[in-house]
Amino acid sequence: QLPVEESGGGLVQPGGSLRLSCLASGFSINSYEIGWFRQSPGEKHEAVSCSSSDGSVYYAPFAKGRFTISRANVENTVFLQMNNLSPEDTATYYCIADRRHPNIEAMCTMTAGLGPRRGSWGQGTQVTVSA
Repeated sequence: QLPVEESGGGLVQPGGSLRLSCLASGFSINSYEIGWFRQSPGEKHEAVSCSSSDGSVYYAPFAKGRFTISRANVENTVFLQMNNLSPEDTATYYCIADRRHPNIEAMCTMTAGLGPRRGSWGQGTQVTVSA
């Protein structure tokens, strides 16, 4: 597993915003696809948004228009800006780095579909949206 560290989660009220960070260590994000995924207790992993090294991006339908994925290459960090959060967004959010893929949507959805079968998802960062 490529080493990444998620941060930025927390407790936020409905309608609020959070910015998650994914810091990569020991490798350059310039050469990798980076994705954000989430999982609620008892639920399957699902793709949120993925960023390709070639500039392509993918957003899950629930994320489109609310979330923005971006790269800060100098800092070797990928961000996920989340706006207008809903209680349905409550989950542990994971950052995953993977090899370059010709189709970012396919990479994103296939990675989520693997779920626990892909191995360790790391610690993630907890997002709780509640009044």
